[in-house]
Amino acid sequence: MTDTALNPVAPLGREEYIEQAQFFATLASRLTDNAPTQEILSGAREEALATTKLPMAIDFLLSELRHAGVLASAMARLPHYFTAFQTYIVSEGEKERGNFDFRLGLEVLQLEAKYRSESPTQQGVFLYQFEVLCRNRLGYDRGLEAVAADPGFDPPWRKWIDALRRKIGMVDIADLIYVHSEHYRRRNPSDILTQAILFGDREGRIALANRKKDPLLLFSSLHRQLDYPSPPRPMAQRDDEDLLPSLSRRIEYLEKRLKIVEDEQRGGFDLSKFYQKPDRP
Repeated sequence: MTDTALNPVAPLGREEYIEQAQFFATLASRLTDNAPTQEILSGAREEALATTKLPMAIDFLLSELRHAGVLASAMARLPHYFTAFQTYIVSEGEKERGNFDFRLGLEVLQLEAKYRSESPTQQGVFLYQFEVLCRNRLGYDRGLEAVAADPGFDPPWRKWIDALRRKIGMVDIADLIYVHSEHYRRRNPSDILTQAILFGDREGRIALANRKKDPLLLFSSLHRQLDYPSPPRPMAQRDDEDLLPSLSRRIEYLEKRLKIVEDEQRGGFDLSKFYQKPDRP
């Protein structure tokens, strides 16, 4: 077993995260070509490494997609395989009236899974996920709730992230990182801290140097020094570039719902078959 597989920040093991990264990359690439989502998932299932749990997870996603027309609800029912943050990003991308591009969300998840397959740290995972929320103007309350639920974080981290939900917007993120760093402890040895030290000396020095500055400058310095990935930036797109993929997904969803209604009216549709839980990965 590899060291990465033993890393608590990557509880699924290196192979699973390599396959997840490939899965999200495949989805993003083929959606750009306007291929039907069910067809993409079926192809990705055949390509996934059979010794991992991903093929079984895709089977469950396909079942839920046929029933509800979305992926996030299926991911939420597999919390032992997909994290709450992954589910949150997909749910935001699937909102019909949302401003968060689904393909960008898949790229976000691809980079995160790739990072977890390497040498991830709790600091790197948190900073990446938090920067994703900032750059894409996603809801801090629900977003940080999802971040705190990540099994890669230990109890002190979860407690701090939960507290961050109530402080964000009132306290500078650089200050919050600094006072929870080893650098702060060294500069203020007489202070009696009741909270855990979550960041090292290096992160504390960077946070101190970026107080009262644009948070994006802080993130830029941190991801260079900590070697976690820089989140993909939202791209300004022409309406005609984004319209076809969006309409294709909506039409596919409406066709599924219409078929369900028609089958119900004919008395030939059995809802119970969709509530039988398949084998979970």
